[in-house]
Amino acid sequence: MRGVDLLQRTVHIKNGTVATMGPQGVVAGGEVLIVDGRIAGVGTGLRAPEGCPVIDAGGGFVMPGIIDAHSHIGIFETGIGEAGVDGNEEHDPVTPHMRGLDGIYPLDPEFGRACKAGVTCVATGPGSANPIGGQFLAMKTWGRTMEEMVIREPLAMKIAFGENPKNVYGRSQTPATRMGVAALIREALYKAREYAGKKERAQGAPDRLPPFDMKLEALIPVVRGELLVKAHAHRADDIMTAIRIAEEFGLKMTIEHASEGHLIAEELARKNRIVILGPFTGFAHKNETRYQDEASAGILEKAGVKLAIMTDLPGMHEENLVVCAGICRRRGLSEEGALRAITLHAAEALGLSGRLGSLEEGKDGDVAVFDKNPVRHLDAACICTVLDGAAVHREI
Repeated sequence: MRGVDLLQRTVHIKNGTVATMGPQGVVAGGEVLIVDGRIAGVGTGLRAPEGCPVIDAGGGFVMPGIIDAHSHIGIFETGIGEAGVDGNEEHDPVTPHMRGLDGIYPLDPEFGRACKAGVTCVATGPGSANPIGGQFLAMKTWGRTMEEMVIREPLAMKIAFGENPKNVYGRSQTPATRMGVAALIREALYKAREYAGKKERAQGAPDRLPPFDMKLEALIPVVRGELLVKAHAHRADDIMTAIRIAEEFGLKMTIEHASEGHLIAEELARKNRIVILGPFTGFAHKNETRYQDEASAGILEKAGVKLAIMTDLPGMHEENLVVCAGICRRRGLSEEGALRAITLHAAEALGLSGRLGSLEEGKDGDVAVFDKNPVRHLDAACICTVLDGAAVHREI
């Protein structure tokens, strides 16, 4: 896969059921034309440039490249033990200045698995050991260096509630309780707001600037509502604490995991927060996930909550993302909702819907071709993945 020619970024995909996730809806016998890495047309009877390579979908299911809205791919490398675990800085509970960018190995084999599964974009970054863990980024799943792969960096600030930060620090220092977790987050946000105010008031007077603080610098766009906050919260009370803090400080926030989100679905709808659910595979691995249920996606959808589905890799492999969407569909999520949870709604949760998540003219040329609808048929196979107009995986 590393030998793919990324200079060839023009391709004509034909003969498929095209689920655009956009205004055109589903186009039977449809086509997607990508020119210079961008979508140039979607529909039927498209005119491609002379000599344009053609991919025949063979009557399969053509959809936007799949988006994993929350993972730790490349930063928790699989199969090599502690040497490849760079996701948690566990010596300081407040580390907003940590950049996931600096801990990701772009040649991790998991990126290749993602491409083969039709996953073209991932949000990845620090884990949840710290109340404030650092900065997430969004990246494509093919490339040799981070500079090639990054879409947006920083994408979001990771914060965490509940058992994870309690269990890391509870024996020796704050936080040892949920109160302590929330208090540390609030303290950092208050300090950042005060620090930002001092900098603003010192404009034109360098001698009045506060001493440089890298942590507080990283939090300035958070308290200004400019940088998304991804809030790890499983239990209903932790979810509400996260929302309470978001409202206190005017934060732009999504709720990550939300294992008990379906128990407060109406409240989440009223608060108008996007929820990113998962991972769904395996037994409940801690107390907080004992009410986790694939049926929660359908419950949240019916309540009016916009949702995406995550892998939380290494919680599960990227190829299981579409399977989980399909299982959620079987448990009550609509088919449209299941597809949107790994395409358009995932892009919206990340603030990237201007580029990703639907097959519309001008958006990135990221397409996944399956032999059949993957959320309707759990045995569906990804037969082609096109990323920025280049076929990075192809079995047809």
